[in-house]
Amino acid sequence: MSTLSHPLTDSATMLRRQLRHMLRYPSMTVLLVGMPIVFLLLFVYVFGGTLGAGLGGLPGFSGGRSGYVDYVTPAILVLTVAAGAQGTAISVAMDMTEGIIARFRTMAIARVSVLTGHVLGSMIQTFLSIAVVVGVALLVGLHPKAGPLDWVAVVGVLAMVAFALTWLSVALGMVADSVETASNLPMPLLLLPFLGSGFVPTDSMPAGLRWFAEHQPFTPVMETLRGLLMGTPMHDHSAALAVIWCAATALVSYVWAKRMFNRDPTP
Repeated sequence: MSTLSHPLTDSATMLRRQLRHMLRYPSMTVLLVGMPIVFLLLFVYVFGGTLGAGLGGLPGFSGGRSGYVDYVTPAILVLTVAAGAQGTAISVAMDMTEGIIARFRTMAIARVSVLTGHVLGSMIQTFLSIAVVVGVALLVGLHPKAGPLDWVAVVGVLAMVAFALTWLSVALGMVADSVETASNLPMPLLLLPFLGSGFVPTDSMPAGLRWFAEHQPFTPVMETLRGLLMGTPMHDHSAALAVIWCAATALVSYVWAKRMFNRDPTP
């Protein structure tokens, strides 16, 4: 067996392990899918009429609830990815606290495969959730103007964000001393879309909050998704900033998770 095929085979084995966990414990998947859908329905049917009234001046958006569905859907997609990251942190923390990671360290397997299995399994779970959320968004009135290439770009952007946040959640799951702590550490990822351009335009915010909203990592991601889905003008360099933020997050998180995994577990 070649040097390359050994890690690939072990990673495939760990991926199967994660997929079996998903099938064995479907409640986690239901929770990760259900939360973004609840937010989507809440903001569309409870707040959509009022918040949508302020979108009439934005290019490409009509006022009212129908226009607000188009505006808010990119934020809900980012929330879906962030929710998947929270599930990954919990899964990794469970492995750490139950001792299975210590057992994996003693086995003749490629160490990278353990983390890779978590990342790939989480990304599959996340994209299943995204597919359901997009379906619900279409049912409640989403009218995307994206062509085939735009949809491919949307999938690419979501994959990029999911990859970065999944590695971050793996690191957070490893640093947490309990499953409860691991479930709380990714909470800022769920709050950031609310403090950006996801639910209301940043022009409506006070100066300090507006500055933060325009420069935090999720805003260029949501603006890029909104431009691809709805054909609206993107903010300057939104796509480039989204790539830079995701690449930096993925690299730092990968190095962090790898060091945590390779550290000596003995006191």
